[in-house]
Amino acid sequence: MATVTSSRVFKCLSAAFLAMTMACTPVTMLPETQIPLRNPTAPVASQADVTLERLAGDWIVVQSSMDVAERTVTVKGAIFGFGATALPFQPIGKGRFLLGDEEIWVHWLDINNRTAVLGEPGGRRVWIMDKTGHPGERLNAAHEILEWYGYDLSRVKDLR
Repeated sequence: MATVTSSRVFKCLSAAFLAMTMACTPVTMLPETQIPLRNPTAPVASQADVTLERLAGDWIVVQSSMDVAERTVTVKGAIFGFGATALPFQPIGKGRFLLGDEEIWVHWLDINNRTAVLGEPGGRRVWIMDKTGHPGERLNAAHEILEWYGYDLSRVKDLR
């Protein structure tokens, strides 16, 4: 017959007590948080050679992280129009603008001013717009830029 030592009994009782205590302890829930559209630890920049003149004209939003009621955009002078809504659009730095009261950066504009990627540098929103609505291979370039800057492309909707 095996002898039960007091050390062994103590270990068994301790394990049972620990299991009962854990079963009665309420589970601590983590606070609900919004996961940002852009990883804040990724690098982010604006394209230094973008001006109001290069952005001037009519555009079509082809992809966006926002729900977009109107896909047409017009940049004329210091006015940025989303459909019938016009907001002041003031340069504040190289490739950086104030759209209404929100800072917006042009992350990328192709050399021929046909496709542009604009976003709020903190990652609240981003969109891709194109002069024709059919960016072709430029859409791949836009995605590469957004991935480099830490944007979650699974949260960017295709509007075409």
